[in-house]
Amino acid sequence: MGPYLVLGDVTAFAIATAITLPGSALVHGLALAFLLLVFWRAGLYRSRLTLSLLDDLPYVLAAVIVAWFFKVALFSVLPGVDAPARQVVHTVVLLVAVLLLRLVAYRIVHTARCRGLVRHRTLIVGAGPVGVRVAATLLERHDYGLDPIGFLDTEWPGGSGPLLPIPLLGRYHRLGQAIQELGVRDVVVAYGGVDDDELVDILRTCDRLDVDVFVVPRLFELHDANRYTDEIWGIPLVRRRRSVYRSPWWRVKRLVDVMVSALALLLLTPVLAVCALAVRLEGGPGIIFRQERVGLDGRPFQVLKFRSLKPVDDTESQTNWNIKHDDRLGPVGRFLRATSLDELPQLWNIVRGDMSLVGPRPERPHFVDQFSAHIPRYTARHRVPAGLTGWAQAHGLRGDTSIEDRARFDNYYIENWSPWLDVKIVLKTVGQVVRRQGG
Repeated sequence: MGPYLVLGDVTAFAIATAITLPGSALVHGLALAFLLLVFWRAGLYRSRLTLSLLDDLPYVLAAVIVAWFFKVALFSVLPGVDAPARQVVHTVVLLVAVLLLRLVAYRIVHTARCRGLVRHRTLIVGAGPVGVRVAATLLERHDYGLDPIGFLDTEWPGGSGPLLPIPLLGRYHRLGQAIQELGVRDVVVAYGGVDDDELVDILRTCDRLDVDVFVVPRLFELHDANRYTDEIWGIPLVRRRRSVYRSPWWRVKRLVDVMVSALALLLLTPVLAVCALAVRLEGGPGIIFRQERVGLDGRPFQVLKFRSLKPVDDTESQTNWNIKHDDRLGPVGRFLRATSLDELPQLWNIVRGDMSLVGPRPERPHFVDQFSAHIPRYTARHRVPAGLTGWAQAHGLRGDTSIEDRARFDNYYIENWSPWLDVKIVLKTVGQVVRRQGG
């Protein structure tokens, strides 16, 4: 729906410009780009179950007015801008055209849903009273475009299997398998006979799948609806944020990783050479230290670092938790660790695709096995590539600090990732390096 709404808004802008006779093409182009940006930030292009022009009206009106002020501001700095009176006419025509085209688009989608031309196969997680109510509503009202095909739950609720409006297809752990086998496009979480902690892990199996997840809020009768809340016949639904891998910005993140890391390797060549020479003079041959770490999807890779000290053997390397207070650590090694210069070779890991600039710090297999057995959702950190720095490290969680806190911060980062969050982490990390707060 989003791309068609963008096309409609561009068409509306073109109509308004043609009617009022364009002045400066540059100004109109900038105004259009600004208008689309404001519409996007107002949530006017998001996918929705309930399409209502009245819901959009205040946001469309505000966005158009903001765009008009933007054009007026350009009047003082760019030549050839329309006269103020013509700009007012353009804005009024634009507002009317946007609303009319959106009304047509919404009616087309509504008709297509009701006639079965647009239907999304839907699983309902939880066959309790709320789940049954959701299923019955979707079966009765086709205008939401969701076609419920079955429940997932632990067992027949109250032994009343035959009374369910749609079949029970299995237990919760079959969620990922059922989505792939049945071509499911949407999942509605109505809880049921499973604990919330277990349900979180189950829902994360959807992260790599092309499926939208809606959650009925706990105590939904008291839930406050907002701009980003969907609803089906009085039942609020919170659309779960799509996993980072399904965001177009994630591909940009990888491109930035490669470009920044390659440029940093080039610019920091003198620093790398000095560090390598210092390590060689202090500890002899073996400048680069390679150690197995666990990365994306639990796959091992060899992380690169400047050697701080020589371990006795591979066992010590893999099982010694922290060498910060090791007597064998010389002045060069201490300086490299305090300034985090020992991590610079990992820029090559980033270029190679083993790591990212920002992400959960990778851990050794020995400790991953230990932590996974005692810390809830520790392995969920491996849903994204490991990073040179991360949200946990930006909050000082490095060295001998709580592993449970680190896992919580890392999973928060994954669930709430954005390009700006990466920028924040990098800036906080630079500040720590300047203050020599490394490991």
